[in-house]
Order: sequence, then C-alpha cells, then structure tokens
Amino acid sequence: MKNLVIVGAGTGGTTLAHRLRKTLNERLWAITVVDQDDRHVYQPGLLLLPFGEYREEDLVRPRASLLPGGVDFRTCAVESIDAPGRVVNLVGAQRLPYDVLVIATGCRTVPEATDGLAAEGWRTTATDFYSVEGSVALGRMLDGFKGGRLVINIASMPIKCPVAPLEFAFLADAYFTRRKMRDAVEIVYATPLDAAFTKPVAAKMLVDLLTRKSIVLETDFVVASVDGQSQTISSYDDRSLEYDLLVSVPLHYGAEPIVASGLGDDMGFVPTDKHTLQSSAYEEIFVLGDATNVPTSKAGSVAHFQSEVVHDNIVRYVEGREPRPDFDGHANCFIETGYGKAILLDFNYETEPLPGRFPLPGLGPFTLLEESYANHWGKLAAKWLYWNVLLDGTPIPLDHRMPKAGKWGLQ
Repeated sequence: MKNLVIVGAGTGGTTLAHRLRKTLNERLWAITVVDQDDRHVYQPGLLLLPFGEYREEDLVRPRASLLPGGVDFRTCAVESIDAPGRVVNLVGAQRLPYDVLVIATGCRTVPEATDGLAAEGWRTTATDFYSVEGSVALGRMLDGFKGGRLVINIASMPIKCPVAPLEFAFLADAYFTRRKMRDAVEIVYATPLDAAFTKPVAAKMLVDLLTRKSIVLETDFVVASVDGQSQTISSYDDRSLEYDLLVSVPLHYGAEPIVASGLGDDMGFVPTDKHTLQSSAYEEIFVLGDATNVPTSKAGSVAHFQSEVVHDNIVRYVEGREPRPDFDGHANCFIETGYGKAILLDFNYETEPLPGRFPLPGLGPFTLLEESYANHWGKLAAKWLYWNVLLDGTPIPLDHRMPKAGKWGLQ
C-alpha cells in the first residue's frame, strides 16, 4: 500500500481529495488529509459578513463532513515536513510517511509583523476582515461608526483575493449611503501598489470607479507602523494618515510548518513550477492554492483550476510519466461594486482582463470588465456552488485554462 498525504483541508485540498479518491485504486493507495482544525471557512463570505449579508454560521462547516469516504482525515497540527525522508511530522510525535505529498496549507495573516498594528486599538478601532474573528469585529465597528475617516490599507502583496480590499471600499460607500451618512465619512484606499490593481487594464477601470465614488486613492503607501493611541498609520516614506476606523489587510506569509521545514521562500511560500504545479525541489511533492509562489491570484477559483492540473499530474507521476505544463495561471473573480452590481475579471499569466461575455461566448450571462446586476448574482450564487458542487470535484463545463472565446480583442 502506498501513501498519498494532503496537508491542508481548505478549498484546494478538499477538492483534490475528492478527485484523487475517485481515480486512485483504493487497494493500492491510501489517502490521508491532515489539518490543524475541523473548521472549513468559506472565505469569500468574510467580505460580506460585516455588512450583514451573512452570519458566521453561513460560512463555517466541519472539514470532515466535506471530505469523501475512503479518505483518512486527521485533525492535528503539522509540526514540520521532512522532505528528504518523505515524512510529515505531526504534533505529538506522530509521523505520516508518504510516497506523494500535496501541500495545500494556504497562507496566514500576520498583523503582528507590522509595528503597532496588533497592539492598542486592535479589534476596536482597527481590524482585518480576512478572518472570522476580524470580520465579526468589523461588523460591530461599522454598526457603531458615527463618521470620520475610514482607511483601508494593504500592508504588502501578495494577499488572499487581491480584489477584496477594493470590494470593501465600494461596499462601504454603498453601506454609508444607505445609512444616509456618506457625506460624514471619508474613505481612503491606501495601497503599496502604484495603481489600484496589479493588472493595468482593470486598474484603469477601478480607478475610475474609486473616483466616481469619491474614494481617495493613496498609492505607493508601504506601511511602516501603526499608532493605535493616536490612530495614525505611517509609511516608510514618512507619509501619515489619521483614521477613525482602520481596515487593515495584514502581511500574508506561508504556513508555519512550511517555514519550519525550510520548504518556503522568504515569505514562506513554496517554490513551485508555475505550469506543472510540482515542487521546484522535490518531484514527489505537488503544491496548490495559496501555498504556492506562482504569480497569479491567491483565490478560490485559482485553487479550483489548479486542483485539476495537480490531479492529472499526480496520476501521471504515479504512472511514471512526465507532468504536463497545463496550468496557465487562470483566475477569475467577481468584484462587488455596491448597489447590487459587480464586475467580473478573467485573466491568466499572459493575458490581461478583457471585455466580453462569460462563460458562454456572446451569451454570458456574465459580462467581463463591466458592472452588471448579473455579475452580482453570480457572486452570491458562488457560495451555493462552492458547498454543493465545487468542493466535491463535480465536473463543471469550465476548463481550467482561460477560455479565449467570448473575449473581445483576443483571437
């Protein structure tokens, strides 16, 4: 009996476990999934929870209930990975030997890595929304907010779901408008980037939206420190922004076991072949989702597309064949813009977001690089699809490669 171990039972790990259990002979391959807890969080919902769109119980389910039969699920923290010895070391001196390993450990936010951020005022006048605790706290803060300056700050890139901070800015504009207090709130979007987004074509459209909604864009703002007492955030070039409410997107690092094992880069992300999704150092290790260092968005759609490629390449590996360089960096994301509308972006390593229709060429129902009500409903429908279709690897009529049809200007 050979052993395949998946470290991480989030989006990528859960989906891949379903795909592999259907493919690998159960008499020949044991599959073990390990995670530090039994709480699977639908992370896109954390953006909407502070605005009352969801409750915490809508976004959290037991991991064990989402995994397939025929898979051994261990709820235990990983201490380290002995890659040369092909062993995953669990807390409590437990050892999981493997023939094939999948690293799907995601990434973590580290507010304490920014001077002063996690100190005075954390969870009262400053918080994030990239965790359940932060999102719940932010909901309380918004409910009690009487006006002043709201600063949304990204500490550094990469981050999970790079468009989420922009979405929060747009949703905050609509939220305060509904409460008839928008004139009493100044919204500032402070980013370390030189534009609103990493992709220039989309960035231009998003800057126009920020301007139209009277949201101040502060570019090249690399946060150095936060003073919770004076409620001031300062950058390395000596700019300062006072705030009444700070919504922070803290520094993101790779998982602690990856750092402890020396398998990560300077930020703890695993060096990964960006097309095969095989570890750059060990051929029997595959990586997917937020754990990789590949230059595409850390988002649920990416983990889903990657899981198809990792599945196929693991099958090829165990059959003694070379992996195929099939992942093209495909990412798509809905950007909530408020007032029941959203924008949809679809892009990959080489191709910028383009206008068009998605997923059916010429028909949609979603529009690309354009606000629409249909896109908003697509964003909301994604939660049902996530729990009921995507996680169990059910085939959907959408290729993991970025579709060319239906995009204007792409032949």
